[in-house]
Amino acid sequence: MSQVRASHILVPTLAEAVDLKEKISAGEDFAAVARSFSKCPSGQNGGDLGQFSTGMMVKPFEDATFSLPIGHISGPVQTQFGYHIIHRTG
Repeated sequence: MSQVRASHILVPTLAEAVDLKEKISAGEDFAAVARSFSKCPSGQNGGDLGQFSTGMMVKPFEDATFSLPIGHISGPVQTQFGYHIIHRTG
C-alpha cells in the first residue's frame, strides 16, 4: 500500500485557487497561506493532512497527490469539496 504525506489549501472557487497558487509561486509560505485562506480545518495546521494511503481521499485529490513529486505543489485540483492546492511533503 502506497503512502504519501501532504498539505493542502481548500477554497470554493477556481479563481481563488489560481490566485493562491500564484502567491505561493511568488514566494509566499504555503503553510501561512493555508492558515489565512484554507476553508478546511487543516488550515489551522498550515494545511497539513499528515500521512495517508491510497483509498483514503477522494479520487481526484488522491490521483493528484500521488502523481506529484515530493516537494512539489499542484495547480488547482477540483473535488466535490472545492478547489485544492496540494503540497506533497513526503
